Amino acid sequence: MSRSQEGSQEDFQESAQTVLQEGASSASDEAMEFLLKHPEVETIELLIADLNGVIRGKRIERSLLSKVYEKGFYLPGSVMALDATGTTVEESGLGMDVGDCDRLCFPVPNTLCIVPWHETGDRAQVLCSMYETDGTPFFADPRQVLVNAVKRFEELGYTPGIALELEFYLIDPQTNEKGQVQPPLIPGTDRRMSSKQVYSVDDLDDYDFFIRDVIATAQIQNIPADTVIAEYAPGQFEVNLNYGEDILAATDQAVLLKRVISCVAKKYGMQASFMAKPYIEESGNGLHIHLSLMDADGNNVFAAYDPTTNTLLQNAVAGLLDMADSTQALLCPNVNSYRRLAPEAFAPTSKTWGLDNRTVAIRIPSGGKESTRIEHRISGADTNPYLAVTTVLAGTVEGIRKSMTPPEAVTGNAYDQSHAHIADNQRDALRAMAADPRVTDWFGEEFVDMYQTCKWSEVRLFERQVTAMEYELLLPYI
Repeated sequence: MSRSQEGSQEDFQESAQTVLQEGASSASDEAMEFLLKHPEVETIELLIADLNGVIRGKRIERSLLSKVYEKGFYLPGSVMALDATGTTVEESGLGMDVGDCDRLCFPVPNTLCIVPWHETGDRAQVLCSMYETDGTPFFADPRQVLVNAVKRFEELGYTPGIALELEFYLIDPQTNEKGQVQPPLIPGTDRRMSSKQVYSVDDLDDYDFFIRDVIATAQIQNIPADTVIAEYAPGQFEVNLNYGEDILAATDQAVLLKRVISCVAKKYGMQASFMAKPYIEESGNGLHIHLSLMDADGNNVFAAYDPTTNTLLQNAVAGLLDMADSTQALLCPNVNSYRRLAPEAFAPTSKTWGLDNRTVAIRIPSGGKESTRIEHRISGADTNPYLAVTTVLAGTVEGIRKSMTPPEAVTGNAYDQSHAHIADNQRDALRAMAADPRVTDWFGEEFVDMYQTCKWSEVRLFERQVTAMEYELLLPYI
């Protein structure tokens, strides 16, 4: 490298660092105002979502908050390359090969809030994102992947309407006599939810204390959660976030809402699980992403009395289905994820779409012409929301840009029909991901390489286990 090139690189790094710190410095007013408003706050949790969407971070004292906003703080980059056990995948190149070095983290504006479930009432939290030490985005941070995707999505020239729905189970921390997970005891009784009472108001009444607390806590943290319903299994619920136009904010809110639900459940002696398939005989947990597009005049460009006649909507659906194979490893990130993709379980098994049809992958919900939108149903609740939303943006843009045409919309039960299937195992999904250059284009070559490395490591981890059923069925007889 020549001296002039070195100088250019140094100038770029210095410029990136300056811009980042100037933005952080102006945002530090948020920290000062918050501390003045909340003199009771003594500690602040600095939160960051890892590759699997698990919250990591550290705690600081009140006196350090303004400094963190102005100059950032450090975490090892290896937190973005952890497997299901929370262990660094050394093959990722982010661990000991580079000395397990630190990266710079900064708070995400407008996410600083009180932690109301903490007993002492003196704690707050703020969501953060990771950067290289020169101020450029860190390639392995899933939130930074979404930041880049949003910039590309904006080139379409439409304003999005986006909302996320999360399904989860309430589970008793104590297993049953067979060592299996089970629903919690209904408060004030000695019985558990045991039947499929979808949309049951009585079930909502039984857990009204929990639902009210989740909604109230979400409101305190400026998370627009507004609806909770009983889902299609004992102890299963779905919570909906309001529609918004800010894709990053909507996804941040989904990440933080998972934490709210888990922490409120723990407060009442329960466990909230976003595992894709905690009960093999019951429906799994999904993450459903709703998307519409508005033009400069605020008109929904997907709007149509008959959505099958709307060209833009069909283009978007086609793009999402065309990338379904190569993005599935991101939407179904572990071995258990594929247990959810079972027939008759309200999870998609084929590359299909349809009108008000919950047996397909891409559903166009009912609700009238102006509310026409796409509901993407492939993601499990165990996915990282940043990666799931990036997938939806990528498929939508690819479909519209290339004027793709989808297959015919499905009517009736898609499970009973012959359609192209999505992968039913993690190995095939990872291979499809590696074979599609569009995934590298949208997620970045370094990120895709790291993701592949970490997930293949997990595949080997799970496949090295001998299950209880193998011992029961094979050990005595083979």
